[in-house]
Amino acid sequence: MEIESDGPLPLWGLFLSAFLSASLLPGGSEVLLYALAAGGQYPALLLLGVAGAGNTLGGMSSWAVGRLLAWRGPAAWPVQGRRRQHRLQALARVRRWGAPALLLSWLPVVGDPLCVAAGWLRVGFWPALCFIAAGKVLRYAVILEAVS
Repeated sequence: MEIESDGPLPLWGLFLSAFLSASLLPGGSEVLLYALAAGGQYPALLLLGVAGAGNTLGGMSSWAVGRLLAWRGPAAWPVQGRRRQHRLQALARVRRWGAPALLLSWLPVVGDPLCVAAGWLRVGFWPALCFIAAGKVLRYAVILEAVS
């Protein structure tokens, strides 16, 4: 799949796709990243920066949701429903490992709850940002390496 377009529109699409993929909404930025890299119109480092920034900001939006839930008190953490087990595991991981657990925020299914749990458990903004960014950028770097 090759995307042919000059200008910033494909990059904005990649950013938005990466943001949505990392937030609580579904998305699939990997395919778009792969297609843009295979097209060869943009430098890999630019694609890595755009996708990494979007995905990191999406993860931080989940962290912010957790922080907002924390203001409502411990009873606000949603441990009911079909994803109860993922939420409880996320809480346990962040309690045990702290901010470094956010290196796994790129993982499907468990990544979003990890970011929310970190916010809820009041992991600091800068440690959360650094570890979320590291995990997400490394994942995209692996995808870009597969293209080259």
